[in-house]
Amino acid sequence: MISSHVIAELEKGAPEHVVMNLDSIDYKKYSVNDEMLDLAERYLDEEIVSEKYRGDALNITIATIIDVNVLVSWNFKHIVNLNKIKLFNSVNFKEGYNLLEIRTPQEVLKDG
Repeated sequence: MISSHVIAELEKGAPEHVVMNLDSIDYKKYSVNDEMLDLAERYLDEEIVSEKYRGDALNITIATIIDVNVLVSWNFKHIVNLNKIKLFNSVNFKEGYNLLEIRTPQEVLKDG
């Protein structure tokens, strides 16, 4: 699964070969909606991340609302961070959403 927000991030800053390979991957694309924007705003209200990192909050909220099994990220500062994960999931719980598993790529890739 991938969101329109992640695609926009990739098109803005990923290496060209990554962007070009998006067309070769079979995935379900999700558009950002008001529910997602509202939950991201809750993360900002709780000061889990600052306004500067609204995009990170949006990545978390999209994964939460579309109920992914695991969000995989290299972002250790704002996403794959135990304290942040607890805070995001605290808001998710209060708002009636499932808890979100957040892991590094190494944790989800199978060996060899």
